[in-house]
Amino acid sequence: MHIGVLGTGDVGQTLGTKLVQLGNEVMMGARDPANPKAIAWARQEGEHASFGNYSDAASFGGLLFNCTLGSASMDALRQAGEDNLDGKILIDTSNPLDYSDDNWTLTVGNTDSLGEQIQRNYPNTRVVKTLNTVNSNVMVDPGKLIEKTDVFVSGNDLEAKAEVVKILRDWFGWKSVIDLGDIRTARAVEAYVLLWRSLRKEINTVRFNIKVVSA
Repeated sequence: MHIGVLGTGDVGQTLGTKLVQLGNEVMMGARDPANPKAIAWARQEGEHASFGNYSDAASFGGLLFNCTLGSASMDALRQAGEDNLDGKILIDTSNPLDYSDDNWTLTVGNTDSLGEQIQRNYPNTRVVKTLNTVNSNVMVDPGKLIEKTDVFVSGNDLEAKAEVVKILRDWFGWKSVIDLGDIRTARAVEAYVLLWRSLRKEINTVRFNIKVVSA
């Protein structure tokens, strides 16, 4: 499969590497097509990895991952181009966080979410919010944790969510995927990241996740 990964940070590189290892052709997109991180990643991953700008990657991929900084996601998608997003599944892993001081805050919340903003601006794109509640190395290998934990999906398109659930299970190894509902539920998982950050500081590791337990 041809997959476009938007974003060159840890999440984009970790997902991109895993996707190449699974036998996919992956293009990493950045604002600058000569982004040094993207170039280094593509050289490291070999013939099935390539790089370009956001538009290149979005055009290349039949499946897309948004791994950009949440505060920059809307601009990145504008550069990717509506025509290149049209009809495609866009897996949105980003969080709308303001890192400007030590007390992280959300740039959008309560009555809206980044996932909703993306879906609203690109109504023909099949947006599925997922993987934003865990660190990048857990995203692609939940078996690193000592117990089975949960990951969530939010989205309006039932067929797109079913395809993403299959990807999460078959490609990345997630045993428990909880469908929270339509894209409005992205508000909850994006807000959770503030708790994730507090937990990270307290337990001094990024390799953790939550497990939903019922009576």
